[in-house]
Amino acid sequence: MADALVSTAVAGTMYACSAVAAGYSLKKVRAADLNHKVPLMGVMGAFVFAAQMINFSIPGTGSSGHLTGGMMLSALLGPEAGFLTMTAVLVIQCLLFADGGLMALGCNMWNMGFYGCFVGYLIWSAFMRGGMTRKRIVAASLTGCVLALQLGAFSVTLETLASGITELPFAVFLGFMQPIHLVIGLVEGLITSAVLLFVFQSRPQLLHGYGQQEGGRMKTSAVVAVIAATAAVTGGFLSLFASSHPDGLEWSIAKVTGSTELESASSLHLWAAQIQERLALLPDYDFLGGEGSMGTSFSGIVGALLVLVVCVAVCVVIKKMKKAAR
Repeated sequence: MADALVSTAVAGTMYACSAVAAGYSLKKVRAADLNHKVPLMGVMGAFVFAAQMINFSIPGTGSSGHLTGGMMLSALLGPEAGFLTMTAVLVIQCLLFADGGLMALGCNMWNMGFYGCFVGYLIWSAFMRGGMTRKRIVAASLTGCVLALQLGAFSVTLETLASGITELPFAVFLGFMQPIHLVIGLVEGLITSAVLLFVFQSRPQLLHGYGQQEGGRMKTSAVVAVIAATAAVTGGFLSLFASSHPDGLEWSIAKVTGSTELESASSLHLWAAQIQERLALLPDYDFLGGEGSMGTSFSGIVGALLVLVVCVAVCVVIKKMKKAAR
């Protein structure tokens, strides 16, 4: 979401909600055994960041979508570690690349992170109760991604309605948001199932609900290396082929207003925009003033690395806090 959709009151409320979710997640992750999650959190965060750079076209609509990754993160890391990883992705996107508004960051954390990770995990757990199979992984991925995106899209319209600073009519806006995100959710479900099936075949112990029984053809380090390499290729090369069509939210706004962008002239919105402009070293995933493939590739690789470093750093800090508390 952009800041122009969100009022000060709604922005503050959603920051508070997301902060509670983050605090709860930190508490739960702190109580868990982090040793096996540290490298996986890092590379999965890098992969999700890189994958979010690739917008895929939705045929016949003039719109595009991209992976959000919450369901995937929760299936591999659990909901709490997944939410913290998604938070790192969104914060770096917002501050370094000016992707998503600074005031709207709390909304984005909730809409993309909470639903994807916590609701997605409930779906994953429900499907895996009878044992983990390829069919159940595909079914859980499709169901979880579709539901998470439908909830996220609905929340965007509710937050916009509650803010009351745009002229977007709720019913019409909702009528565009839900169907387009249904299609995006189905595509994300297929991508998510492909990644999780790879892990299931290679190192199923990494998936929540599998347990520690024998299985798999690869060591954990090898799976982590494959995901890291995929993140590098995705961010540094495949991102060059991303669709130029507006994403589902921008497309929905354009269908209602005729433009993909909205403006807000309140002092707080202008202040947030100025802060973001100063912090964003690679706005819109490119060099300042540049419009070339080198800037996109550089942004993809640097962003993925930063997410990896932040996720690992958070884990290290948590582990030191645990030692200090003993």
